[in-house]
Amino acid sequence: MSTQWKMSSYMKGAAMLTISALIIKILSALYRVPFQNMVGDEGFYIYQQIYPFIGMITTWTSVGFAVALAKLMSDQMAKGDMEAVQKIKQVGFTYISILSILFFIAFLLGADALAEAMGDAKLAPLLQIGAVVLLAMPFLAVLKSIYQTTERLTPLAFAQVIEQAVRVGFILVGAYLVLNWTNDFYATGAVALLGASIGEAAGILLLGWWLTKKDRAILRKTSSSLSTKTILRDLTWISVSASISSLFFLMMQLVDSMTVVNGLTAAGVDLQQAKETKGIYDRVQPLIQMGIVVTTSLAFALVPLIASRSKQQDGRGAMPFIQLSYRVALVFGSAAAAGLIATMPYVNETLFQTRDLSVVLMVGSGQVLWLSLILLFMAILQGVGRIWRPTLWLVIGLIVKAISNVWLIDSYGILGAAIAGNLAMVVALAGIVYEVKRQWKERLAGAAFYVGLALAVGAMSVSVVSIEVVLDAFLLDFLSSRLQSLMITAFSVPVGVVMFLILIMKRQLLRPKEWYLLPFGKRLAGVQLLLNRKKG
Repeated sequence: MSTQWKMSSYMKGAAMLTISALIIKILSALYRVPFQNMVGDEGFYIYQQIYPFIGMITTWTSVGFAVALAKLMSDQMAKGDMEAVQKIKQVGFTYISILSILFFIAFLLGADALAEAMGDAKLAPLLQIGAVVLLAMPFLAVLKSIYQTTERLTPLAFAQVIEQAVRVGFILVGAYLVLNWTNDFYATGAVALLGASIGEAAGILLLGWWLTKKDRAILRKTSSSLSTKTILRDLTWISVSASISSLFFLMMQLVDSMTVVNGLTAAGVDLQQAKETKGIYDRVQPLIQMGIVVTTSLAFALVPLIASRSKQQDGRGAMPFIQLSYRVALVFGSAAAAGLIATMPYVNETLFQTRDLSVVLMVGSGQVLWLSLILLFMAILQGVGRIWRPTLWLVIGLIVKAISNVWLIDSYGILGAAIAGNLAMVVALAGIVYEVKRQWKERLAGAAFYVGLALAVGAMSVSVVSIEVVLDAFLLDFLSSRLQSLMITAFSVPVGVVMFLILIMKRQLLRPKEWYLLPFGKRLAGVQLLLNRKKG
């Protein structure tokens, strides 16, 4: 296989892969809204209790291992050692197969114990059904790695979007049909979890169909002397580092799955009420996902530049891009968190039918800012080969989350879980920032930047809340409460976005030449230049 490829084709494929990742994240967050509207708070609780278990393993195997395999194979292809490439495929496929089967058996046999530990024995069959998707992971990981290695990124991007679309479609249609046939929330949850397997199967079929005959020869004998032990070590190392940031968010949800219902019932809440309360609390998860999509997409566009420049001048050449990515993440992460907090009662009712626990969701929305910065800094540190010490801080954050959940839920109910989430992320972020400072000594931003950002966020929040109060007072009473919330949200959010952009442009928190490095930045840079043009 030739290692020669056209840069233009590769860049087009990389752009397609980035766009597909953005679409997948949006779909992953958005489908939960109609799903919750169909199944209600108890049905949403059931799905969210199981999802982190399966999501963690599928993220590690199908995402982390795909990246790891692609890297190892690319390294050997650069050396022209195709026998080693073949051996990496074989060892990787066998390794992931063994892990997937072991996890599948563990869920199959341990479902009852896990369900009991979560405080709801009825969840056991759902764990077993959800575990079926693990059997597809070896095929998906190897197939994705082959496409990444051979720079066929456009078909990979297309297949990943189709995979997610099939999954979301099956979940929504299947949940609707089963709920109407059985009126059983647990059966509905089982069908929704089965949707993951259907989606992965669609991805495997598409990627497998497009493979060349040469690519399909995974089981061909190889005479490579490359050490199997070395391959296994590198696969484990790289796969964990490539997926650790995504795993952190899922593991935070896993801690909630294991502690929230148990904590509420221990505090005297009825089990049925605890389930519904957890379902309402889980509404914040898709909101956080949507909140970090724009931020991470903008900031991560700079990460390849950081990784490249870090290899020059002992890493000093990367500092301007690190500072820029930090400012981008902080600007838009702050705006997303503050915007969610300011609009939450109305967003809550617009999306999820009621305003229940809006204060809890407002507190939980603060995690958007912390998670945006955690994901960014982890990506930056990974790009320069610093991964294990930052990972330790993520583990410490999870421990803080688990301990705080037990303590705070007992004292403050479900609000305690939201507070614990913020506390855990702040602890993890503080440690990761410390690691960034050990690597780069320069300041990430100046005092003027923070003052300007605080003024912009404050002004945006005040204006949005003012608009909401006025509209809430004058909207016609014959409109339903949900329709009123929809109209208030539809008006206040765009006004808040426009006001925030104008304020940060007037304060020039990002310079015009910096906007050019971001998606759609050329137009925004033009607007900023127009706003700050001096009148003659």
